[in-house]
Amino acid sequence: MNIADLNQLSRRRVPAFPGWWAALGPGVVWMALAQGSGELIWWPYMVAKYGLTFLWLLAPACLLQYPLNLEIGRYTMLTGESIFHGFIRLNRYFGIFLWLLMSVSFLWFGAFASAGGTAMAELTHWPEDWSQRGQSLFWGYASIAIFLLAILASGVVYTLIERFMKLVAIVTVVGLLSACMQKDVLATLPTFAQGLLGPVGDMPRPWDAADSSKLLTAITFAGLGGFWILFYSYWLRDKGAAMAGLVGRITGLGGAEEAVLSDGFLPNDDSESAQNWAIWRRFLSADILVGIIGNLLTTLMTCLLAFALLFPKGLLPQEYELAVVQSQFFAVSWGEIGRLLFLVVAAAFLTDTWLATADAVSRIQADIVLTLFPKARRLPARKWYYIFLGLLTLITSFTMQLDAPGPLILTSALIGFIGTIIFPVALYLLNHKVLPPHLPGWARPKHKPWLLGVSFIVYLILATLYVVNA
Repeated sequence: MNIADLNQLSRRRVPAFPGWWAALGPGVVWMALAQGSGELIWWPYMVAKYGLTFLWLLAPACLLQYPLNLEIGRYTMLTGESIFHGFIRLNRYFGIFLWLLMSVSFLWFGAFASAGGTAMAELTHWPEDWSQRGQSLFWGYASIAIFLLAILASGVVYTLIERFMKLVAIVTVVGLLSACMQKDVLATLPTFAQGLLGPVGDMPRPWDAADSSKLLTAITFAGLGGFWILFYSYWLRDKGAAMAGLVGRITGLGGAEEAVLSDGFLPNDDSESAQNWAIWRRFLSADILVGIIGNLLTTLMTCLLAFALLFPKGLLPQEYELAVVQSQFFAVSWGEIGRLLFLVVAAAFLTDTWLATADAVSRIQADIVLTLFPKARRLPARKWYYIFLGLLTLITSFTMQLDAPGPLILTSALIGFIGTIIFPVALYLLNHKVLPPHLPGWARPKHKPWLLGVSFIVYLILATLYVVNA
């Protein structure tokens, strides 16, 4: 494949905007997935251990992802194609390199299911006479089985993902906000707010060199970093945003059989397309900010609770106690009932990470195979999707046995460091050099991508610091 392939795409009118309520969704999925992936683990850990020393880095870290999401969304909404398809158009061998790197980075995401299993193990203490690790793994496998059956029985798979993730996001925000409104927590708010502007006082304990990778990972992957950020393209595609509304969607076994997904289209140069795109462009910025700001607020709430409840007692969420320690957040609001409720919620927002990740990675794998190997189109995209979903289920079920959730989650994040550095450069070349000549004037970038440059420089510095401290 080469750049000239873009000339072969058919041109269609940009679909009309369906309305804000109908269009919003990918950003909420992004927010809910980020809540369960790292924001409820590494940032509360850093605050619980080092107080407000590093809190001021949180907001800038979240905002760094905005320009990357914007460029990822632009390509998919203007062509209907996935961002990985775009990377392969940029250079076939570059796309294959990213494919291999991504495949390795997601071998360990079953750790999120076992992390959610810690909550159910603490809640039920069942199976009896099993170790905490054994109980956690049992509930992790049970949650995977339930989610897998839900995918198989769904009509449109993305619809299942979006509805479930919206529910998780609402429950998480309401629960955390309720806990934060308690008197003892509110009393710490003025001091906590100062920490957003810079370090407050001296570091409360000596720096542990082993925490270097955790801090750098927390900063680099605030929200969804590494290869996780590419999921946004696939959610926009199945949501049917702009030109993506003209291509097919992955259906569950409960849905109708679908044809091979289209390669995408380019927009017509007419006034109606221009008007429709102007609205879609505003939607893209708003949807991204829903995910980023929503994730920032929930992370700040978990950090506030960690500062108010865990820091004074020296409690640190680690390994198989990730959700167990955090259950004290809800206990502040509702006592023992609140603690038990949080364990149920924690099981949901940690295991939903497995659900959303298994779905997205299966989509990516199917998409890449169909893009790189034309003969693979003898099978519809849905069948390839289920082949990879089955493989990922088997692989992650095995890797869950290798270590506790914390180290496995950290390993997956660190592998994604390379991708985080590469993406800004690739997105600049794709959206500002390769794609614009094929677009009408009104669809071309209007400003220099300086924010993308800032993200690249910061991520490069963070990667360098990680190598130095390794």
